[in-house]
Amino acid sequence: MVLKQDLIFWMIVQHLVVKENYRLVQISQSQTEVWLEAQDKKEFDFIRIFRYDLDWSNWLQRDMELTVRNTEKLRKHTGYRKVRAINVYVSTYQPVDDWDFRIKDDLYMGNRQQSTLTTRIVHSDNLRESIQELSSLIRTSFPLPKDSPNDTYVIDSSEIDALKYQVMQAAKKQKIKEQQLFNNGKPKLTYVFIVLQLFMFGLLEMNGGSMNTNTLLHFGAKDNYLIIEGDWWRFFTPIVLHIGFFHLFMNSLALYFLGPAVERLYGSTRFLFIYLFSGFTGSLASFVFSPSISAGASGAIFGCFGALLFFGSTYPKLFFRTMGSNVIGVVILNVALGFFIPAIDNAGHLGGLIGGFLASGIVHLPKHKKYVKRILFLLTTIIGVFLLLIVGYKYQPNVSDHTSALVLAREYIEEEDYNSAYELLNTMTNGEDTPREILFYLSFTEIKLNKLSEAKQHLQSLTSQYPEMHEASYNLALIYFHLEEYQLANHAIDDALEHDSSNEEYVKLKENIIQSLSNVE
Repeated sequence: MVLKQDLIFWMIVQHLVVKENYRLVQISQSQTEVWLEAQDKKEFDFIRIFRYDLDWSNWLQRDMELTVRNTEKLRKHTGYRKVRAINVYVSTYQPVDDWDFRIKDDLYMGNRQQSTLTTRIVHSDNLRESIQELSSLIRTSFPLPKDSPNDTYVIDSSEIDALKYQVMQAAKKQKIKEQQLFNNGKPKLTYVFIVLQLFMFGLLEMNGGSMNTNTLLHFGAKDNYLIIEGDWWRFFTPIVLHIGFFHLFMNSLALYFLGPAVERLYGSTRFLFIYLFSGFTGSLASFVFSPSISAGASGAIFGCFGALLFFGSTYPKLFFRTMGSNVIGVVILNVALGFFIPAIDNAGHLGGLIGGFLASGIVHLPKHKKYVKRILFLLTTIIGVFLLLIVGYKYQPNVSDHTSALVLAREYIEEEDYNSAYELLNTMTNGEDTPREILFYLSFTEIKLNKLSEAKQHLQSLTSQYPEMHEASYNLALIYFHLEEYQLANHAIDDALEHDSSNEEYVKLKENIIQSLSNVE
């Protein structure tokens, strides 16, 4: 026998699923209990509807307490901070004893009362009023049966079957739609980037080692001084370079698990833009906030996290139901580690994270036009990047690591551009605290530019502080020899030979000095 209350139960469920777009979370085997979840922002996050003929209110109290516990379990499972649920009983009659006081106040669950449960009863004695109150609470307009007398009556089951069919079809369409969101592309480019960074790692190892600073700089590692000098491409090249095998392994592993998820969500073209732009913003943030030489795909990988967070902002319910808690947890953990482990470039990580979120907002998810929102993201991104570039290029603090200056100076010297090398090295001098390599190459450029008095002064300082630096003693001997100060030249070349007696150039200069001394005598 099918009663009017059975029809009302399915009319409520059908209206919420089909008209209000609630998601079917669970339906009991007897099809008398249904849990629904709001897809968009609603008054209630969850709705539980139970077709049950109530008798005593103490059973009602126990069931309400069980329901609020289940609501708290759902909250933890979905990762929501707080949830509100409404518990609706569709009953033929109201409980036989006093029951109003039991549903008067909401029930709470959780250490900080994160789960709230409101309960209402729809019964035949007060059908129209209870339906209207329920409509007001949920902020919708539930229909009533065409013929709705207050007494119970038997109805044709075909009407209920039609409502059930509509509910199941709507739930099926919702599920297919959700699945399609995760199938917008195949993870092709993810594996291309993994192969590329493996190839570049092998190339680094064959050319001096991936932990060799000169090798890293030669192949494009991020270095503030070189970027300021014109190597703008160093904002991008670090994405495929890694420092050591462990660094490569961890980033490749992260990309292997994270990249396919983002590429399936956004498609390969959007993924390419998000990945490269995130790598750029990671390098840019590192350029502005960190003076250290850096490399790695971490900024781009954090950009993938940013892309997932943007997906979460677009589909918050689906995000927290599928991956939200894990993504947010991993991001918080990695950012926290960056503050405690000095070797981690946290600026690059955060820059990549923000860049990935902004890039995702610019391209948005497939089949989402949202042109106004995308234009706002684009303008925000342009302004942000522009400001960071100004800060980086115009207000960049002095770099304490002189390695990059030496690399650039050597390149100038190899190209015989001695003026550029001299100007560069001269800006890196800092009195007695100047590194000896800077002074040595500076004196070399001064010799080439015929600034012999300056070169002699710098070499004298070097040889007095570092007598084992025989190259400096040799260059100083050359200057003395050119100035016809043969006795000083002889002492200087002896110091050089003392540390490298087999050097043919040193031996030849010694012979020339002795011959010049003989001629003078």
